[in-house]
Amino acid sequence: MTLLGGLVAQRTGDRRHLVLGFAAGLMLGVVAFDLLPEAVSLAPEKLFGVPRALLMFAVGFLAIHCVERSVAIHRAHEGEYAGHTHAHGHAHPHHGRSEGVGLLAAGSLVGHSVMDGFAIGAAFQAGGTVGTVVALAVVAHDFADGFNTYTVTRLYGNDRRRALLLLAADALAPVTGAAITLAFTIPDHVLGLYLGFFAGFLLYLATADILPEAHSPHPSRSTLLCTLAGVGFMWLVIGLAT
Repeated sequence: MTLLGGLVAQRTGDRRHLVLGFAAGLMLGVVAFDLLPEAVSLAPEKLFGVPRALLMFAVGFLAIHCVERSVAIHRAHEGEYAGHTHAHGHAHPHHGRSEGVGLLAAGSLVGHSVMDGFAIGAAFQAGGTVGTVVALAVVAHDFADGFNTYTVTRLYGNDRRRALLLLAADALAPVTGAAITLAFTIPDHVLGLYLGFFAGFLLYLATADILPEAHSPHPSRSTLLCTLAGVGFMWLVIGLAT
């Protein structure tokens, strides 16, 4: 699915927003209908009246939010500095630096895909049902990851060969992450905390990254319907599985 996402990135025209809308719906569905209930079931202990799994859910959401905001602020400062120097006639092109930004962004997506694979392996330790639905959500998410890995690499001036190499690394990363979990068994309470954290992480990606990207070029009803279809499909999958 990661490779397919990269292929679509090369060929998709004006329908990309529909695919991303559906993928976001799948992610929202798996968070609401499976990850959070399973996390609370495995880690029900409370801290100041709140289940620890839900606290980890908030931590996961806020952690990725803080990371993304830090990167955005850093880039904004760089942009201000570049604009200032350009206004005074001292700016020089740094094409290699732009390529480096693209490689760093794509490398971050590869690292995230390793964690996706880890989530699949950890979820299967919790049970076949939760493992299956998490795998489906990750598959849907990896399509977007592959799409974005190829797009962001090319966006910053890297050639097609380099973009395809990073796409291949992104495709292998979930397999690596899942294989890591074969080496040990995760205790139930730790697994519950991790699933809660991952649920927050996944919710942020769906609501702060994928949905805005899906709606930015085409704020249409069709995109919204695809998102609702994704949520409904995940509800159906989980209902049939249980």
